[in-house]
Amino acid sequence: MKKEGLLDVKNVAQGSFQEVLIDDGFFVLKLQNDESSIQKVTREIDSSFIQFHFCLKGSAKFIFNDNRYALEVSEENSLLLYNTQVDLPLNLELNANSWLVSVVMTIRKFHSLFSSEADYIPFLSADNKEKKYYAQEKVSPAIAVILSQLINYNLHPSIKTLYIKGKVYELISLYFNKSDDADIEQCPFLVDEDNVRRIRQAKEIMISRMAEPPTLAELSEEIGLSLKKLKEGFKQIYGDSVYSFLFDYKMEYARKMLETGQHNVNEVGLRVGYSTASHFISAFKKKYGTTPKKYVMSSN
Repeated sequence: MKKEGLLDVKNVAQGSFQEVLIDDGFFVLKLQNDESSIQKVTREIDSSFIQFHFCLKGSAKFIFNDNRYALEVSEENSLLLYNTQVDLPLNLELNANSWLVSVVMTIRKFHSLFSSEADYIPFLSADNKEKKYYAQEKVSPAIAVILSQLINYNLHPSIKTLYIKGKVYELISLYFNKSDDADIEQCPFLVDEDNVRRIRQAKEIMISRMAEPPTLAELSEEIGLSLKKLKEGFKQIYGDSVYSFLFDYKMEYARKMLETGQHNVNEVGLRVGYSTASHFISAFKKKYGTTPKKYVMSSN
């Protein structure tokens, strides 16, 4: 598990906690808890900020006023927090096997996005600008796609921030798009929430059986989608083919196992589906440009 920026991650276990600075007073938190226990995350956020929290998987609890008040957000739901009178520091309990994406920006920055449309956003109107505003709502399929892309991108580090910045602006735009067309994505396939659910199921199946994954034909039959829809839908949601996504996931899983120092190269290779150490070493080097052994030595 990583600790970056100003996040304070407690009960450190398996997962990924990242803070990405988009602009001055504007950052994104990507919180993934892949452990079987609750993870606690804290960060100072004062009253000059507005917060958007999106739960992709599992659930989380936001705690306020020294544990006297709490708000929960569950899978495929969002939470907006805004209060100009009181600081709302992040005091989060991320439940087991849960993923959360949070967008946090100063109210000044946020106003600049809608400067000519203030009356369109209820809490930006003159009457409400000094009041608190909390809102919970379902995540639309179009927003779910962007959230998955923010978690699962596979890009060169030099363009990572630019990619995330573009996706976050797209995310905020869709969040406030309340027209009848709000859920329409470029790919008509994704308008159907059942299709999106089946594609997510396909991803979970591949992850849970990564050592011996099913063939695409077997996978399409298991989730009840044609092979063509499986390939197209997976690419649209996760930005990669099924097996390319699985390869990246396996390598990241292997990297985290190696970092613990509790497993040798053979054990890690077998865990992620490589019957021989040489095949695993070759795959790891393809992904990270170095061997597992050299990676461990450089990490210590």
